[in-house]
Amino acid sequence: MRKILAFGEILWDRLPDKTILGGAPFNFAFRVNSLGDYALFVSSLGIDGLGDKAFERVRSLGLDSSLLQRCTDFPTGTVDVSFDENHMPDFVINPSVAYDHIELTETLLHATEQAECLCFGTLIQRAATSRQTLYELIDATPQAVKFFDINLRKKCFTKQTILYSLEKAHILKMNDDEVNQLRDILGISFETYPGFCEFIINEFELDYVLITFGEFGAFAQSSHGEQVYVPGYKIHLADSLGSGDAFSAAFVHSILGGNSLQVACELGNALGALVATTHGATAVMSHNEIETFLQTKSQRLTHPQFC
Repeated sequence: MRKILAFGEILWDRLPDKTILGGAPFNFAFRVNSLGDYALFVSSLGIDGLGDKAFERVRSLGLDSSLLQRCTDFPTGTVDVSFDENHMPDFVINPSVAYDHIELTETLLHATEQAECLCFGTLIQRAATSRQTLYELIDATPQAVKFFDINLRKKCFTKQTILYSLEKAHILKMNDDEVNQLRDILGISFETYPGFCEFIINEFELDYVLITFGEFGAFAQSSHGEQVYVPGYKIHLADSLGSGDAFSAAFVHSILGGNSLQVACELGNALGALVATTHGATAVMSHNEIETFLQTKSQRLTHPQFC
């Protein structure tokens, strides 16, 4: 059982018709845990009703809650979520909340000693306390693969935090919108996704770059020049919350397990599609459901650049 550390936000997504627990690192930790690895989730909740409810939800999902801190001075995180006509979400991420204040403790340092992977993003770096704690953990885990899910949320990242994260990461994961944003931030221009990936890998000495295209699948490139594209699946979309995090979890689970880049991308693509057929980010998916989906001859959707 591989120990995988997910550091970052846990929050309540306030949707038009309901409120559900989310946050990319939390979703990632849940999926990794469900795949059979041991997820250690590091975050902070307020000492309030939403915090109590979130803590119980974490435990009910089977996650280790020992590194989930409680904060007296700031409330539990919340996000206001709306959807466009294509079911794609837009987020208003409320500031000055508990997960902005994750503290470095001896318990946390001790728990990370055997971690094989550390997953993090940019949102958790928006505030000084959590940012510094993350940087200390990165330095304290030289043995761990650093998985950087860039997650560029409005007003929640800077060029400095992006550059730091790229320099520390081994694996970079982004979606196609974030590719365009990162091109602008870094002041680079490439006509093809493989060209972009090759530049990023060489510039920051990454092992892998992953790009997801929603319904059109995913592309991955390695530092050895291997390129993999997997088409998407034609599905009945419920909402896309957590589908990218499911892709990340399945990819990490597979690649750390010694599987090929092709196999890791196929598993991530399938699990991401399955999650998109459900509402919210933490619907339970059994191994049998995933295997059945992989073996079913579903209609595939190919990105125009890879036709």
